[in-house]
Amino acid sequence: MFKLYDLGSDSFTKILLLIFTTLFLHDFLTAQNAIISGNVEDGVTRETLVGVNIVVDNLTGVSTDINGNYRLEVEPGNYTIKYRYIGYKSHTESLSVAAGDSVTLNINLIKQSIELDMAVVSAGKFEQRLSDITVSMEIIKPEFIENTNTVNMETAINQMPGIDVLDGQASIRGGSGYSYGSGSRVMVLVDDLPILTADVAEVKWNFLPVENIEQVEILKGASSALYGSSAMNGVINIRTSYPDNQPKTTIHLFGGTYFKPHRKEMAWWWKSNPVFGGISFSDSRKLGSVDLVTGFNAYNNPGYRENNFEERIRANVRFRHRPKDVPGLSYGLNSNIQWQYTSDFFIWQDADSGAFLQLPDVVTPTHGFRWNIDPWISYFDHNNNRHKFTSRFYKVQNRFEKNPDKNNGSDLYYGEYQFQKTFKEKLNWTIGMMGLYGVTNAELYGDHYNSNIALFTQADYQFHPRFSASLGFRWERYTLDHTNEESGPVVRAGINYKAAEYTYFRASYGQGYRFPSIAEKYTATSLGSVNIFPNPGLKSETGWGAEIGIKQGIRLGDWKGFIDFAAFWTEYSDMIEFTFGLWVTDSTQVPTLDDIGFKSLNVGKARINGIDLGINGSGKIGRIPLTLFAGYTYMNPVDLSADTLENNILKYRYKHSVKGDAGIRIKWFGAGLSVIYNSFMERIDEAFEEEILGQYIFKGLKDYRQMNNRGFIVLDLRLSWQVSEKIRISFLLKNMFNEEYMGRPGDIQPPRNFTVQFMARL
Repeated sequence: MFKLYDLGSDSFTKILLLIFTTLFLHDFLTAQNAIISGNVEDGVTRETLVGVNIVVDNLTGVSTDINGNYRLEVEPGNYTIKYRYIGYKSHTESLSVAAGDSVTLNINLIKQSIELDMAVVSAGKFEQRLSDITVSMEIIKPEFIENTNTVNMETAINQMPGIDVLDGQASIRGGSGYSYGSGSRVMVLVDDLPILTADVAEVKWNFLPVENIEQVEILKGASSALYGSSAMNGVINIRTSYPDNQPKTTIHLFGGTYFKPHRKEMAWWWKSNPVFGGISFSDSRKLGSVDLVTGFNAYNNPGYRENNFEERIRANVRFRHRPKDVPGLSYGLNSNIQWQYTSDFFIWQDADSGAFLQLPDVVTPTHGFRWNIDPWISYFDHNNNRHKFTSRFYKVQNRFEKNPDKNNGSDLYYGEYQFQKTFKEKLNWTIGMMGLYGVTNAELYGDHYNSNIALFTQADYQFHPRFSASLGFRWERYTLDHTNEESGPVVRAGINYKAAEYTYFRASYGQGYRFPSIAEKYTATSLGSVNIFPNPGLKSETGWGAEIGIKQGIRLGDWKGFIDFAAFWTEYSDMIEFTFGLWVTDSTQVPTLDDIGFKSLNVGKARINGIDLGINGSGKIGRIPLTLFAGYTYMNPVDLSADTLENNILKYRYKHSVKGDAGIRIKWFGAGLSVIYNSFMERIDEAFEEEILGQYIFKGLKDYRQMNNRGFIVLDLRLSWQVSEKIRISFLLKNMFNEEYMGRPGDIQPPRNFTVQFMARL
């Protein structure tokens, strides 16, 4: 029981006197201090910089707020103030202040020109220098996407060393094979939010907004601790851009045609060479405290193969508001919407004159609709801690004209809260929680509901100016149809050591896991003679990955870059693969072709190890500007559950791969060359090569592979003419030597094709 005491009037007067005295002394002492305040901007674009670290005599400091402003209160004296921001050169100011002074210091920072100082966010969900992260990462810059006339992000991703995209499915360092469009071991994000579908867990590459990309970051290795299921092989994060201080409008018009393939009999059905084309538009501008980006894209391609076409229209918007009367607050909304009409190519008629012709019973024209909308809010509190809530609604609908029994659609609801705190510039701590709910309505694999909830945290600590480490943890719970539950923790750890000015050693270890997709568990369908069977008892796959690496900065005159070497080791348990076999029920007496096909199975254990070697840089060689990236990857993918050593290579992998791109510019003219080399794909599903009950799935494939067993090399050439400061015309010749090469079985890639691109900046 609480008791209320009567202090009396005398005591009450003494307390009031004490309070007023304390307030007076506080104001008096504060008045004796000095105030240093100001704003920090980009020295070229004049864009305000958020989160700049401002340190006084290496002892204390603050960071700029959402509007680029800062305020320091110091005692009278002499001070050295350092301004540090990732991707920019540090700036130092020295000054003396007296009691009661109020000094304004507005600072302009200049960007670093060394590739190692690029700012990236995907490794720890906060900005870091590329040199400081503990894992391997590839970067795709917007200039490369623009210069190569990328109309589908799949082609740009496939150009990166150590990454392969096989008929839409991404694989990093051989971590994935081919599972006919369902499931992904690579988490794909747009602006840090998952863009995998709720039902199939696949990536719609042509849906990604290529007309408005700031940077693409590709993490190599298990990343489930931060990003959850599907990140066991790595992460691809597509980051879209906000406006600079100056408005920018860009228009791209392009058109092109396919040349006949090297074997002329393959294109006998062409009435004329197929012609493709498209247009894209983007506009970005600041409207007071509002940032607004809009984009539009239209594309039409009849295809170089029969009944393999694509027509689409896409529009997107990115909005951000930073209210001036609430320092530290920003909120916004991103959205992307697309309509398309497509027909994919799956099974050829034969390996000769029918290689570009599709079996009539597998032709599937599809009307598709995709839409995502992403509301978000971010707030830096008075202690400069960041609170951020992001969300996404992602809807996909597919309607099959000739096969309504394959119609499907899904809705995905995603939300994530993050709290980030920095302690004295040495420790960055991230903690967060996420929730996901998916609704699937499909004739193809039934109606289902799936949900995820997760808690995650990661700490990145700078023990010493030369040594840093990171440690992450995640716990996740997965539910399918409100009954099937799985949960468990994963961890990751890494270290980075700066041995010299531009020499960095790193090592990392990460655990990963992947819940099977609804499509892998429940799909029951057929594509021509290929039957696919459901497996409701399919279990999650788990694994881990480790690597050691070194990144060495290099400088040749005015050309700056780095060489990167990494050795990696990955292992999987309960690995999921589509497996061919005879799948009969207890009531089946005489098996038929209807009982033969593919089913997702947990095949056992697998191991993939190898090395990555790459070079990346930009600058001038003599008087010629040169940009370059190139890499070689060797991998040894082993099926540890195989019966014999002769047949233990994992399916659909390349042991050796070389990829790269180089570009130069001489006054108004530019040129570039891209290269892809992949060794022979040694193992595929045997059912695609052998006769099954008197019938071939891919007629002639076995002989075709025996004749084309040396791998392939593809070169793309581009030339450009800068007509004026705002107008450029480019000429692109892809597959320059008309190489005939194949991805997954029966999927012969485009022959030589030529594109003219017109670009205008208004």
